Amino acid sequence: MNIGFIGAGHMGSAMIEGLLKAKIVTPENLFVKGGSSGTAEALQKKFNFQLIKDYNAFKECKVIFIATGAKIVLDILKQAAPFMSKGTILISVATGHTVEEAQAVLGKEIHVVHAIPNTPVSVNAGMIGAVFASDMPGASKEEATRVLESLGKIEEVSENILGTFGTVAGCSPAFVDIFMEALADGAVMEGMPRSLSYEVIAQMMLGSAKLAIETKKHPGELKDGVTSPGGSTIKGVAALEKNGFRYAVMDAVKKANS
Repeated sequence: MNIGFIGAGHMGSAMIEGLLKAKIVTPENLFVKGGSSGTAEALQKKFNFQLIKDYNAFKECKVIFIATGAKIVLDILKQAAPFMSKGTILISVATGHTVEEAQAVLGKEIHVVHAIPNTPVSVNAGMIGAVFASDMPGASKEEATRVLESLGKIEEVSENILGTFGTVAGCSPAFVDIFMEALADGAVMEGMPRSLSYEVIAQMMLGSAKLAIETKKHPGELKDGVTSPGGSTIKGVAALEKNGFRYAVMDAVKKANS
């Protein structure tokens, strides 16, 4: 199967890497059109995909991703539309538009998916929210789902919450990275080597996430399972509360979603 890509910035690059790791597509069958930043050219040297200058190759692509900025996505789709074949699946990971708006540009013969992923798609551990065109044929929906599932977990959501989904799934990795760095700073302050701190913290977060997913317990219940009466953990929790940890996180989500 041939796959096309428009845009190879942070998210486009992450998805390209994930698709190649999952072997959903081979470098020979991956056609990438970058912009003026030069990121596509640099990425091509690493992965050896087909770097293209125009949209002609898209005529042979079953699935096409667009990962451009929100302000230009619909204009780019207008340019690319004449080069898409009937039945092509267009997966937009750009913000700033709806499925209906993209469909209006492309026409009904192109099957549109609006998906918001996060950067862990590069290691096939992403969280992806997806909105499918209401009239998308079942076979096309199955194919789009198969491709996206190779990058991580996919949740079909309504369009009115896709933005918030993207904020929580897409922005939060940066929040988590800051938290990891802060934990490591605390560990270093207490005498632990930084490299060991990062390794311990990353594994702790991976294990905590897996525990939450597999047990499906409420986060409060999981927290209670660690906090012994008068113990060190509850003292640390109290310090977080004293410094407004919960409000800071809630406010970060609100600001990022505005």
